[in-house]
Amino acid sequence: MAPLGEDTPLIEQRSYSLSSSEAGSLQVLLCPRSPGSPQVLTFFFGEYSAEELCVQAAKACGILPVCHALFALTTEDLSCWFPPNHIFTVEDATSQILLYRIRFFFPNWLGLEKCYRFGLQKDRANAILDFPVLEYLFAQSRNDFISGRMNLTLNLKEQGECLSLAVLDLTRMDKEQGLRPGQTLRAFSSLSYKACIPASFRRLIQSLSFMTRKRYRQMVRRALQRVASCQADVHFIMLKYLMDLERLKPTRASETFEGQAPGAAAGQDPNCLIHVAGDSGISLDPGGAISSKRKGNGGVHHIDLLLKEFIEFPTLREALSFVSLVDGYYRLTTDAHHYFCKEVAPPQLLENIENQCHGPITSEFAVNKLKMEGSAPGSYVLRQSPQDFNNFLLTVCIQTPLGPDYKGCLIHRDLSGNFFLSGLSQPHSSLRQLLVSSWGCELLADGTALSLSSCCPPRPKEKSNLIIVRRDCSQLPPSPAQAWPQSQRQLSQMMFHKIPADSLEWHENLGHGTFTKIYRGSRLDKVERETHKVEVLLKVMDGTHQNCIESFLEAASIMSQVSHQHLVLLHGVCMAGDSIMVQEFVRWGALDTHLRKCGPLVPASWKLQVAKQLSYALNYLEDKGIIHGNISSKKVLLARKGAGGSPPFIKLSDPGVSPTVLTKEMLTDRIPWVAPEYLWDTKLLSLESDKWSFGATLWEIFSGGTMPISTLEPAKKLQFYKEKQQLPALKWTELATLIGQCMEYTPHLRPSFRAIIRDLNSLITSDYELLSDLSPSAMAARDGLWSSTHQMAGQDPTLFEERHLKYISLLGKGNFGSVELCRYDPLGDNTGALVAVKQLQNSGPQQLRDFQREVQILKALHSDFIVKYRGVCYGPGEPRWERGAQDEGAVMGVRIGVRRDLWLVSLSSFKNQAIGAQNLGKDYRISEVSRSSRFIGDKTQYAPESLSDNIFSRESDVWSFGVVLYELYTYSDKTHSPSEEFFRMMACDHSMPILCHLLELLTEGRRLPAPPGCPEEVQEIMRSCWASNPKDRPSFCALSPRLDALWAGRRG
Repeated sequence: MAPLGEDTPLIEQRSYSLSSSEAGSLQVLLCPRSPGSPQVLTFFFGEYSAEELCVQAAKACGILPVCHALFALTTEDLSCWFPPNHIFTVEDATSQILLYRIRFFFPNWLGLEKCYRFGLQKDRANAILDFPVLEYLFAQSRNDFISGRMNLTLNLKEQGECLSLAVLDLTRMDKEQGLRPGQTLRAFSSLSYKACIPASFRRLIQSLSFMTRKRYRQMVRRALQRVASCQADVHFIMLKYLMDLERLKPTRASETFEGQAPGAAAGQDPNCLIHVAGDSGISLDPGGAISSKRKGNGGVHHIDLLLKEFIEFPTLREALSFVSLVDGYYRLTTDAHHYFCKEVAPPQLLENIENQCHGPITSEFAVNKLKMEGSAPGSYVLRQSPQDFNNFLLTVCIQTPLGPDYKGCLIHRDLSGNFFLSGLSQPHSSLRQLLVSSWGCELLADGTALSLSSCCPPRPKEKSNLIIVRRDCSQLPPSPAQAWPQSQRQLSQMMFHKIPADSLEWHENLGHGTFTKIYRGSRLDKVERETHKVEVLLKVMDGTHQNCIESFLEAASIMSQVSHQHLVLLHGVCMAGDSIMVQEFVRWGALDTHLRKCGPLVPASWKLQVAKQLSYALNYLEDKGIIHGNISSKKVLLARKGAGGSPPFIKLSDPGVSPTVLTKEMLTDRIPWVAPEYLWDTKLLSLESDKWSFGATLWEIFSGGTMPISTLEPAKKLQFYKEKQQLPALKWTELATLIGQCMEYTPHLRPSFRAIIRDLNSLITSDYELLSDLSPSAMAARDGLWSSTHQMAGQDPTLFEERHLKYISLLGKGNFGSVELCRYDPLGDNTGALVAVKQLQNSGPQQLRDFQREVQILKALHSDFIVKYRGVCYGPGEPRWERGAQDEGAVMGVRIGVRRDLWLVSLSSFKNQAIGAQNLGKDYRISEVSRSSRFIGDKTQYAPESLSDNIFSRESDVWSFGVVLYELYTYSDKTHSPSEEFFRMMACDHSMPILCHLLELLTEGRRLPAPPGCPEEVQEIMRSCWASNPKDRPSFCALSPRLDALWAGRRG
């Protein structure tokens, strides 16, 4: 690199112009990593995909395939990024200039503590960046810094940071030129630090007096002299530069998009900003499946975030830029082989999915996958090479006298696109053709003959070196339904609400199930002087099937632990006499009955809506790791018919008795809904089994609720599976393909429900969408429905109308009011969301002020472990506020969740005087912050200073947290409750009030005993929380790593 002087421009002159380029060419500008590295790639006439251009740029820059996913192409002004499948057409009269840049950023990705690539062993995790990417990131960040892309205020602190960065940059240049420390100062006379600072700062310095500029130069000279003597290499200096730059502008790695909410109310600004970052995600509700919708050629472009938010973008290009960003982050952090929609899908990823090929995973993960699949001889993993874009690798399992061994074969792709494999005499034009030709042939690897028998394709959300782990975004502990194998769950571990028999009213019989009788009924719930009556469905276990009762209750336990708008709500179980499952009553009954009744009158658009809603529910269960095991259209209940152009609304019913207790004859009767692998071996029930059942149900829905094969004799049904036959293909080709994928006889080849949702979205948004099914009037009605839906969405979402709150059950009572489970149902069709409603009683002016303060506190707190504030309603009676309904969680998740949230509360300067097991929701979130410092509830939760002097502080919260730990490890057993234990300590001494006696015991150092079976580490945490001197109690910040280590040890 030539020496830099005072008059050297900030950006070195290039051989091309940023404002114009040669006609008929496309230029990709690179950030030069070193003086000799290329700065521009030029492409001439033809069509090029964005992914193809990125691969060529990666090769030129030495970027390996593993890190290739971090990069993308953008316009010169960074206003728009292009998805990988975008096609650039280079013609005679046109010229285009693109930038090749790192687009995907992660917090703290320069080390292994908080962000790293997944490894099979924790101590073998790898950094996200290798040296070529580090060098490119440095060049990109340096260019952004010097060119003024980073908006700096240039206050005194920032000026100092800029000078420090200039010193590091000058030192890096000297290191690259091989200058020794003694030569650095001599070279400084020909170098200008101004060439290493932003242009705005340079202009500011030039406006200063001569003496001030000289003082600046001397400061830089002295700093350079100190830094030059260090022995750090170039990469360490680059790391230091990037870390200092991140500290100077920490928010530079996020992207912001402008959009509009189409349903904004009159007078409300519809404009909104959507922020996307690698650490904080999407500022709006992120959702799951994203689909891009386009109306006509020049119409409005929308993004639908799984029905959570509906955002309108100014152009299709901006919408695709947003989706490609979220899509890329999802692949980097969750599932390396998934894409949200075909509009942004990388072409290489689609090719890999078709060929059952993995991305550039390392051999360590390939061998581990073969081991997990059983190490069958001839099984293989096809993967992209982690080192070369033109190569693929086959990792094959072979059998040796010493046991399984693993060999690798290289597949090379030449410039013409032909594939070569050692052992095959001729090249092949596609990877699929090569693999087909390989079957039955003898291949050579390291002189060893081997053959291919079965492929091990990628699995959904499979962990590998392609996944980036963010420690601050780790998953919650598994739910009980995941942690306990269904066949081994004990009755004592089942969780459901018990309903007394005298609260039920019985009405007409609705029919029979395989093991149950079904009735319509009512549930009466008395609260104070009011009696609430809720319509319910009663499923009575037939007394002749005593051997199935445990499985029946197991299904009730599972349903009580999940909450989704398309899953039937379980009120509880009545155990008086017969076992009775009490569910919400779904008005219109089973879907198959409705389809048969209405026949051809049901349009395809209606059926697709039902299919999507069913896939949403099953995707929710899949994410929870819960197997339904009994999916068919008769298990799908219709809550809203969707007449008059409105969409239908369905709910999936409980699975009933587990298939594991059914006889072979009963399973045969369920063909074709039961998965074939489970029919042959009952141990093979898995999440993939539900995908087969969904495929059969989807075929049933689009066939009018009929399933001809179900009427065949058992022998012919079994023959259907033995011969691996398929249901007749539907006329809708894309739908028939999806059904065929779901009903694949090899379980691990079936798509995930997230992929199924994506494919259903693509069906609904296709250009020929369902016009043959909708008359002009019906289409107008549908548009009118969307319009009214958006108008409702534009209203203030935190204001609830009391008349729409439908009471379900009483959750609990406190000193200041009651908490009820309600459904907020503004449409009046039982499809609203479940909310927990806290109602204030005896509300005077002070209580109302305290209530409003509590609402403001909960609105300010945002955490996965604090119950989400939904809104408030002021009716003619007492004020109420709503919070979200919850699922069950694991005990260790309770401790970590409470600890993290109390840490959040302490950082927010709020004191929680209501910390106790009674204020933990079913999935163990903190459910309220006390409104008053007056004593409430069980006084044994309070610290001594709170009892004696009414002092509440962060330290008193720590004391209460210790009591919560005690209650959790006693499983809230009333015989070992804190109050009972302290009463035992008091014995029969009634000489003083109980409160004074309790305070005296605490002052004397008496503490709650160790719960039975409680680990010593947890006991030590309890004792530290109960220190007499508040200053001796640990902070929640200090408790965090201790509980994290304890949780990691228990899981290991």
